[in-house]
Amino acid sequence: MPETTRAIESATAENAALRVAVIVGSARGGRVGPSVAEWFTRHVGERTDIELDVIDVADLDLPVAMPGWDGLPVPAPAIRVNLANVSSRLAAAQAFVVVTPEYNHSFPAALKNLIDWHYVQWQAKPIGFVSYGGLGGGLRAVEQLRQVFAELHAMTVRDSVSLHGPWSGLGEDGVPLDTTVCEGAAKSMIDQLVWWGRALRAARATHPYGK
Repeated sequence: MPETTRAIESATAENAALRVAVIVGSARGGRVGPSVAEWFTRHVGERTDIELDVIDVADLDLPVAMPGWDGLPVPAPAIRVNLANVSSRLAAAQAFVVVTPEYNHSFPAALKNLIDWHYVQWQAKPIGFVSYGGLGGGLRAVEQLRQVFAELHAMTVRDSVSLHGPWSGLGEDGVPLDTTVCEGAAKSMIDQLVWWGRALRAARATHPYGK
């Protein structure tokens, strides 16, 4: 292949839109997670450097009981199908944004269950956070998630979006009350996510992680 053609293909791959999976992390009744995710995706959705795929844990039917270390498959065929569907979407993602509330100083069990069903899908990929809650704005949940994803060889970006009630919480229309601050935080987080996403995508293509 001519060097010019190879250089063009390399530049095209480097500048291709980053596939970002936005994970709605709560399955609780009366949750506002979908509204938060809708605001966030609407705000960043016009960017040309990202492609969004929203994954809602409430739509997944993943059991709490997992197979043993012997690696035996999950017995129920329907569960195998559900797992295969979400696993392929996580594997295709080149970066993640986790939308999470804070429950009892931590993050939801449904979110942890989704995380624990997977391993290589998270590796060497960047993760950003959009959290919401009371005075803490979900930040304690985010700090715990950073430790979880570090164990899974993922890279969490420094800046996050935090919706603090009642000051920057969501209004009845699903839009943060303090849009200027929240939209600025979202831009900062996505900018960092795209930088790391492109860098790690290139690194994985050159040298697959763990090999």
